[in-house]
Amino acid sequence: MIQIKTIDGVLLRDMFVTGAAMLEKNREAVDALNVFPVPDGDTGTNMSLTMNSAVREASQKEYLNAGDAAAAVAKGALRGARGNSGVITSQLYRGFARALEGVERVTPVQFAAALKRGAETAYKAVMKPKEGTILTVARVIAEEAVKQAERTPDDYDALFENILTTGEAILKKTQSMLPALTQAGVVDAGGRGLLLIYMGYVACLRGEEIPTEVSNETDGVPVFVDDHESLEEIKFAYCTEFLIQNLYPDILEEDIDSLRRRLNRIGDCVVVVGDLGLVKVHVHTNEPGKALEYGLSLGELVNLKIENMVQQFRDNQAAAAKKAEAEKPVKEYGMVAVSLGEGFNNIFTDLTVDSIVEGGQTMNPSIEDLSAAIEKTRAKTVFVLPNNGNVILAAQQAAKLCEDKKVIVIPTKNVAMGIAAAIAFQPEQSAEDNAAEMEEAAQRVRTGTVTYAVRDTEYEGHTIKEGDIIGLYNGAIHTVGNSIHDVTRDLMKEIVTEDDELITVYYGKDTSEEDAQALTDELAELYEDCDVEMQMGGQPLYYYLVSVE
Repeated sequence: MIQIKTIDGVLLRDMFVTGAAMLEKNREAVDALNVFPVPDGDTGTNMSLTMNSAVREASQKEYLNAGDAAAAVAKGALRGARGNSGVITSQLYRGFARALEGVERVTPVQFAAALKRGAETAYKAVMKPKEGTILTVARVIAEEAVKQAERTPDDYDALFENILTTGEAILKKTQSMLPALTQAGVVDAGGRGLLLIYMGYVACLRGEEIPTEVSNETDGVPVFVDDHESLEEIKFAYCTEFLIQNLYPDILEEDIDSLRRRLNRIGDCVVVVGDLGLVKVHVHTNEPGKALEYGLSLGELVNLKIENMVQQFRDNQAAAAKKAEAEKPVKEYGMVAVSLGEGFNNIFTDLTVDSIVEGGQTMNPSIEDLSAAIEKTRAKTVFVLPNNGNVILAAQQAAKLCEDKKVIVIPTKNVAMGIAAAIAFQPEQSAEDNAAEMEEAAQRVRTGTVTYAVRDTEYEGHTIKEGDIIGLYNGAIHTVGNSIHDVTRDLMKEIVTEDDELITVYYGKDTSEEDAQALTDELAELYEDCDVEMQMGGQPLYYYLVSVE
């Protein structure tokens, strides 16, 4: 129970120190709750660094006068403020300190009034304050603290009991104040950070040990970060922060207000706080150079920071995807396929292939590429489909490098063979039986490809000119001509037999769907006993890849 009736400068400084320590102990837990990873989205870290700067300033000497201790904390918080949450925290202390100017010992009534002044100052510092954030938590706590102090003007224990109880209640309500919070079913992290600081105050006043960990849940509800945005909502990419010091002699308070308005015209999340001694600036903008130019018109710039939030989002999304991949359970079988072209990639994905390695005739994947895909596939046995004669050896070498799982390379020479092998896979069979049936299915496929000649040449009785259309059957040139359609049709005469049942036409990136459909319809008429299908392969360089089985 808190027995003291007033707080002097020494005790107030100790409260600040303990509040900062409480937040620091829980910093990583608060950071871990960030769901929108932008540079100023690490709420726990930003608030903690702000508080650490505040207590360093206040610890430089002993303050018997409470107003002086509060002023030192406000100065240190402003100088060290980071991110939106840190800047707002600094403004809470700025207003708090102004309310205590000249006060030697703080009564509960004065303390509550200072909290209210701090909340008002923080609201004014934010151009477009949002309810459901740390601002709301600070305001409601302060308003209820003033009412409690009026009821029990000499009772700090009752005051802080009210602060913590009110804080938990309003924190829980933030869930319904913002659509993003409501959708996620969570509460605000900035508000939780503020409550951690206040809990430190209480621990100091009651002489209690600081808890090593404070729950980040409210009735089972996890805490939410106070940056309620998505990537699509980032209209301004660069988080820009700086301090303005040594302001020019002719600068007035009105010039600081003008700076805030000018920044609001080139960005959002604008925070401009301070006075003629020091100004802290934060803005999200697409013109960071212009923001710096505006700041330079007032004085010297220090502690500059410009970070690309869009790139930060991409990096964190990639890291999250990699982590999610690593946490997938290990299954019995997995597949890796080499592919090139959106259509083929989608086909392999639909056939439950786990990892797609980009590669084709002009871009063979390396052993390292294949090894990485195999390692990424969380399975005890991995089947690899090279889908290119030039990739089979690399795949076999990659298999030898992966010692922690069984790797079986099916020697598929093209994507059509790879598709047939993937279709033949049966998860209930043994690895050996699967390998045999997949290879058998791949070998049953005969493949024709249609592309163009890149130079003049003589090859196996064919006189070929640069730009001629050439048809290849299982890798050997069989047809040469000037028409893609005619070469493809003639090539099919070399491939299709009376025993065949299925023809699949995969058209490439440079072939229109209309042309492919016309060819498919003609082949269906020519080969009435076969089912003829058309698929978008999306492969470069090759107009058509046609499989027959």
